[in-house]
Amino acid sequence: MLVIPAIDLKEGRCVRLEQGLMDKDTVYSDDPAAQALIWQEQGGELLHLVDLDGAFAGVPRNRDAIRAIVEAVSIPTELGGGIRDMATIEAYIDLGIDRVILGTVAKENPALVGEACRSFPGKIVVGIDAKDGLVAVRGWADITEKRASDLAREMEDFGVAAIIYTDIARDGMMQGPNIEATRQLAESISIPVIASGGVSRLQDIENLMAIEASGVTGVITGKAIYTGALDLRQAVALTRGRA
Repeated sequence: MLVIPAIDLKEGRCVRLEQGLMDKDTVYSDDPAAQALIWQEQGGELLHLVDLDGAFAGVPRNRDAIRAIVEAVSIPTELGGGIRDMATIEAYIDLGIDRVILGTVAKENPALVGEACRSFPGKIVVGIDAKDGLVAVRGWADITEKRASDLAREMEDFGVAAIIYTDIARDGMMQGPNIEATRQLAESISIPVIASGGVSRLQDIENLMAIEASGVTGVITGKAIYTGALDLRQAVALTRGRA
C-alpha cells in the first residue's frame, strides 16, 4: 500500500482545510515545492496535489506552484481541482503531471472522463467525495443524490486507472478514515481504490492495510503529517514491512 502525502494549494501556499471549508484553512508552508521535497525525502513515492482555488473556481488557479513542485521532485505526481475540460487535462500532462484527477466533472460530464481515458490511458483518476454515501461536487459545496458506489462502477467502465475515495465528514478532522465505507466501495469495483480523509495515526494505516485485499492500494494523508501526529517515514516503513 502506498502512503501518499498531500499538498493542498490555496493562493500559492500549502494549506489544509477542515471538512473542505475554504474559510477553515491552516497555512503550513509558503513554499509548496520545498514542502514537496520534504515529503519525497521522507519516503513518499507519489504526491497528491490539489488546486483548492481551482476546485471552487472551476478553472486552474495555482499553475505556477504546481509547475514548481513538478520541477522540484523526481517522484510521480497526481493533481486534482478545477480540471473540467480536455485542454486543461492535456496542459497539466504536458507540464509533467503523471495522473490527472477528475472530480466534479465525473458526475456532471461523464463523457469527458471517457474521452480523457481514451486520449491518456492510465493517466486519469476519478476522485469521489462522499457524505453518508452520496457524492459531493464543486469543492464539496453540493451534495447530490448519486451514490458513490454507482458512480465508481460507471467510472470503472470508462477505464479510469483508480478511484480516490474521500469521506468528507472525516477529512481534516483527525478522526480516522471510514474503513467500512472504503471497503464496501473497493469491493464493488475491480480497479484500485485510494483512501482519503481522516488519517491521524499509524493505527489508521494498519486498519487500511487490513482491507488491502479488497482493493485499497493507497492512502492519502495530509493534516496528520503536517502536525506531526503521523510520521511519514514510519508510515512508509509500516507498509513496507520495516516498522
